[in-house]
Amino acid sequence: MDHIQIKDHTFLISTKDTSYMFRVNKYGHLEHLHYGGKITMEDVDALSYKKYILNGMTVAYDRKDDAYSLDSLPQEYASYGTGDFNEASIEIDSGESFTCDFTFDAYDLVEGNVPIKGLPSSYGAEQTLIIHMKDKVNGLKLDLYYAVYPEENVIGRRAVLTNGSGKAYTLHKLMSYCVDLIEDDLVLMDFSGAWDKEMHPNDRKLTQGTCVISSRTGFSSNKNNPGFIIKKSNTREDTGKAWGFNLVYSGNHYSSINKNEYALHRIQGGISPERFYLKLKAGDSFETPEAVMTYSGNGLNKLSQNFHAFINEHIVRSDWKKKERPVLINSWEGFGFKFKKDDLINKLAKNAVKLGMELFVLDDGWFGRRNDDKRGLGDYDCNLKKIPGGISSLSEEIHKLGMLFGIWVEPEAINIDSKLYEKHPEYALTESDREMLFGRNELLMDLTNPDVRDYIVENVSKLIDDNDVDYIKWDMNRHMNAVSGTYNHEYIKGLYDVLDRIFTPRPHVLLESCSSGGNRFDLGMLCYSPQIWASDDTDAIERIDIQKGLSYLYPLSSIGAHVSASPHMQTLRKTPLETRFNISAYGCLGYELDLSLLSPIDKAEIKRQISYYKKHRKTFQYGTFYRIDEEEPYEVFQASGAETILTKFRRIVHAVPVYDKLYVRGLDEDKTYDIESKPYLHNLRQFGHLVNFVSPVKINGEGHLMTAVSKLKGMEASFQEYTASGAALKEGICLNPLFMGTGYNDKIRIPLDYGSDMYEIKEHE
Repeated sequence: MDHIQIKDHTFLISTKDTSYMFRVNKYGHLEHLHYGGKITMEDVDALSYKKYILNGMTVAYDRKDDAYSLDSLPQEYASYGTGDFNEASIEIDSGESFTCDFTFDAYDLVEGNVPIKGLPSSYGAEQTLIIHMKDKVNGLKLDLYYAVYPEENVIGRRAVLTNGSGKAYTLHKLMSYCVDLIEDDLVLMDFSGAWDKEMHPNDRKLTQGTCVISSRTGFSSNKNNPGFIIKKSNTREDTGKAWGFNLVYSGNHYSSINKNEYALHRIQGGISPERFYLKLKAGDSFETPEAVMTYSGNGLNKLSQNFHAFINEHIVRSDWKKKERPVLINSWEGFGFKFKKDDLINKLAKNAVKLGMELFVLDDGWFGRRNDDKRGLGDYDCNLKKIPGGISSLSEEIHKLGMLFGIWVEPEAINIDSKLYEKHPEYALTESDREMLFGRNELLMDLTNPDVRDYIVENVSKLIDDNDVDYIKWDMNRHMNAVSGTYNHEYIKGLYDVLDRIFTPRPHVLLESCSSGGNRFDLGMLCYSPQIWASDDTDAIERIDIQKGLSYLYPLSSIGAHVSASPHMQTLRKTPLETRFNISAYGCLGYELDLSLLSPIDKAEIKRQISYYKKHRKTFQYGTFYRIDEEEPYEVFQASGAETILTKFRRIVHAVPVYDKLYVRGLDEDKTYDIESKPYLHNLRQFGHLVNFVSPVKINGEGHLMTAVSKLKGMEASFQEYTASGAALKEGICLNPLFMGTGYNDKIRIPLDYGSDMYEIKEHE
């Protein structure tokens, strides 16, 4: 099937389930006609915008035509100065005027993708449509790119501006895309937060005016992710219309939704125009980062699934594309800066192997004078007091145990207390006439400097090659100070250059990006790092919200998620070990705690968890993911592959619990399925003095005896098994009752605050 059709200067881009249409009108402007469900080329006239007379204050484009104005016309890319008073997609200053009027010139249709110079982008497109436009007055040329991914229902967008005049211009703004939707009753769903509280969804009713999502931190940021969703107000997980947008970019971003008086919603995004300017000399060009967009007429789950499939197939590279990620143990929350090689081997690695973990990760503190976060960044010499024999000796011992070896680095930052700063203070990003501003006691390295990039490439490459490193955790722990011009953009291009030079020749290395957690969770980084550390907050209940937010835009195979000790260092909340595993299973599973401090029963439980995860790992990481609409106190995650795994996460328990149902999506309604709950143990200490109702002798529920017994023995959770049709599971089947204070038997489920239950659903044989 030809997924890009062209007829009489009308362009129809079709994917499996969606259509995107625009045309060249009689004035040469690109009129946007449709983005949504499937249509045909014959629908052009029916979909075109009808306007036969102008409103009172409207500025006409042509004095001979009193019905045509760009202010009310849905467009593909919007300029300023020709009667359109909605937000423009381009701002370029001639020194006298910002006016532009781009009209159609020609088009090209090419197979596959057209790469972007110096920036990562998607790959594997079926076709790319290039629309060539020009301004006949000033000689500027604008090319709009549309790459189509039919199976994933995704379209890639970007723009290239070329100065075809004989004079210089100053570029202030060039968006990657613009979409004008004629819809009403729309809601913006964006994903905001902070360090330790990333990716929390927010719904904002769109009224007349402009909503903006942006980053000023120098990076894609934990404050506002570059991805967002526009949806009808009645849209839910499985029903309704939704449009999704994201950027393949890791720097300052800007997206806006401008609703005008006609309910035309102009949606656009790209590099932030704030403090951005570029002198565009005659013959110069500027390319925007790529944007990607998708549409679903069947709710938010389908929209997410489009993005998930697209990212796994057309963004992620390296040998780890579609490959199952290893279960890891990370040293940070267990040891911090205080460790010795013997501790790493005997307390972590040997215990990890016994429990079934596959990758050992040495986190911060292994180099230079790095005994706290005030010194050492920029240096790569191993601290031999901590690790006698150096990193190579540790790596060798880890490999002998049968595990992969990984190590933490923070190459983009420098401490002034470091050998590198003493030798090259000019490598640090500072303003010469102002006091240095520190974040996390560090400065950023100046990645626009080729010498800095060479230093990082040389040292990280040597670290990998000399020490047989299988995995790198690439951290970055501060925001960028305010800069202007194109500095931020050039920094990000420098970062991409460094990552490309290190990891493209080493596709076997698993790179996990991190930026104080999710400060740089974006499609640009996913072009280099197949997975990203989602948040420094490892509290299981906080992670439900963070990972749910991420799931709207990013696949589970990209989400780093760890089981940590309870109470959690970020919230002091106590959560059951089972819940800590259950949320971490929906992603790339890891553990981050001192394994030598675990009780025998917790070790046995973790071993059972890892065995279960490995058995179902492909489903957890690459299965079709659903969020199930359900009232509090539950959040429900479902991943479906060869089998379906569904987990109900509970918040706070209330007396007299209501009937509890299990809803499952995506099954064949005509088939029969067996449902079993995942076995796990309740910790006896949680029952306190209640044990005396069943104990033959009086026990202090908070005493030493109970503590000792609970380390060796637990109580099996109520095992549940059901059989039902796919149709019944879609409607919801009743589960065994929850404990309500009047008695207990092996059919009663014990709820617990912050508890959770995981279910495996298989086709009945």
